[in-house]
Amino acid sequence: MIERKQDGEFVVISNGMLGYGFREQSLWDAVEAGVDLIAADAGSSDPGPYYLGSGKPFVGEAMTRRDLSLLVRAQVQAGVPLVIGSAGGAGGDAQVDGLVRILTDILADLGITRKIAVVRTELDKQVVQAALVNQRIQTFETGAPLAPADIDAASHIVAQMGCEAYWPALREAPDIIIGGRAWDVANIAALPLLKGYDRGLTLHMGKIVECGSLASRPTAGGDLIIGRLREDHFIVEPPNPERYCTVQSVAAHTFYEKTDPLMLAGPGGTVDLTHTRFEQIDPRRVKVTGSAFRKADRYTVKLEGARLAGYRALTIGGARDPNFIAHLDRIQADIVAKIRETQAGVVDPDSYSITFHRYGVDGVMGKWEPVKQPAHEVGLLIDVIGETPQIAEAVCGLARASVLHVGFPGRVATAGNIAFPFSPAEIEAGPVYEFNIYHLMEIDDPEGFGRTEWLQ
Repeated sequence: MIERKQDGEFVVISNGMLGYGFREQSLWDAVEAGVDLIAADAGSSDPGPYYLGSGKPFVGEAMTRRDLSLLVRAQVQAGVPLVIGSAGGAGGDAQVDGLVRILTDILADLGITRKIAVVRTELDKQVVQAALVNQRIQTFETGAPLAPADIDAASHIVAQMGCEAYWPALREAPDIIIGGRAWDVANIAALPLLKGYDRGLTLHMGKIVECGSLASRPTAGGDLIIGRLREDHFIVEPPNPERYCTVQSVAAHTFYEKTDPLMLAGPGGTVDLTHTRFEQIDPRRVKVTGSAFRKADRYTVKLEGARLAGYRALTIGGARDPNFIAHLDRIQADIVAKIRETQAGVVDPDSYSITFHRYGVDGVMGKWEPVKQPAHEVGLLIDVIGETPQIAEAVCGLARASVLHVGFPGRVATAGNIAFPFSPAEIEAGPVYEFNIYHLMEIDDPEGFGRTEWLQ
């Protein structure tokens, strides 16, 4: 049984990823108990640069529609804001437009209207170029400085807005906010911060509940979680009676996706967790105290940009010959050399790359694989990226033919070294993007950073 909302506390129900699905009854139980905010993250850079570069959504439309429809109905019933961050996966304008279209269809199906704000954070390249000229962009994690050519080459550039970018819209009492790329915490923390709650506690609570049920046990996604923010602490609890939060589960999610266990950096400053304490107040709930905020000298947002890197073709096969497996390094080198020789004067060797993924040997960890022991079979994925689809397909086809018949010490059969599960063996995988902007940009006006639009 969920405790009913108390006076003086701010209650948020959070969904870890829009379109990943969640237990419907958890939503209705939370709404019945009382909430002040329904929050849903809808994006991440974890799936890689393709979605930002291409402008396509990360999650399929059917599941996105299912989750969003439920959240809209909950918003109507609860009468509180529904705030969504990083729409469509990458949070670019194309993904925002796609989610707005789905939302519009849902409202039409329900026969209702809502006051909707859209906060966009895709940047014009000229804005980024100007920031670079004015020395307002700094390296971040990769250590690589940003060059003007990187900005020009990017298909799309977004910025992870902070909490303040939601404030202009929140002051106008919207029913729903669709946000572009945002710090994962921002869609949860923006409203309670606007209401005056402690910044350190608010941001820390946002960090824990932004992934939904991952902060509870049994360990799994696909469910919601509740955060209760009070003057000097917050409480985390699952609405699903079959789940429970522990000191370990909540503390562990505090460390999730962090390089420093005691500092949580974000736009505008850092949450200092040095004096944070976790307390089990009953079998299902954890109380958190002591989290403090340290304001930064400069307010920065993280930039993400992706450029077209080429076109992919791949082939997948399996081998069980122990001699083939034992000589994989030599076989790979021979295949690359043969392709370069065969394609000499036809295809520029700098116009393509070949990568071998060897599942069963070191396909997951590559050169960092610590277990060095013979495998009895190997799954070989040959990944070719070319400047054009034609180059990728041609090189991949030659690589497939070469690995099928390449010689190696101890080879007995000549019919073929590898078994292919598909016909055709070559699979065209389309355009390939790579992150080429991953930097911090200093801004002067955090509240005015997003481009806010209204839909009635």
